[in-house]
Amino acid sequence: MSLGEKLLQLRKMEGLSQEDVAEKLGVSRQTVSKWETDHTVPELVKAKLLSQLYNVSYDYLISGNHIGGDVTSIEMIVDEIDWTSAWSKKYPILASYQGIKGIDTYREQVSQLYDDFKKEFDLNDVDTVLIVKDILYQKYKMAKKLR
Repeated sequence: MSLGEKLLQLRKMEGLSQEDVAEKLGVSRQTVSKWETDHTVPELVKAKLLSQLYNVSYDYLISGNHIGGDVTSIEMIVDEIDWTSAWSKKYPILASYQGIKGIDTYREQVSQLYDDFKKEFDLNDVDTVLIVKDILYQKYKMAKKLR
């Protein structure tokens, strides 16, 4: 997939118009169009801003890797996404909770719980995250059901 094709696909996935992207990057709509049709390429600074705008790594954006339908390709892309930033558009608390007074105490407690859980059940990091996340989700579902 060419850089232009990636830019077009990512813009559409974000639900942005060429005008929206142009405004955010300080360029013209025509410039965005030229990037997406592979007539020109963004300068390095603009490419970095595009990677931040679309929540993908700079390397992914400029690499020649193709997005395939196989699981390995999808997993590589998923690992490149800044999920906190991506989800904070829908859930703004994710972008701001770090500034809540006293949050560091709970961050340390959750980190210790994670480490203890991983060690006690002899799990790898991925399995630990998935299980802890599922436990929290089950708690959330139960609390939501009781409301």
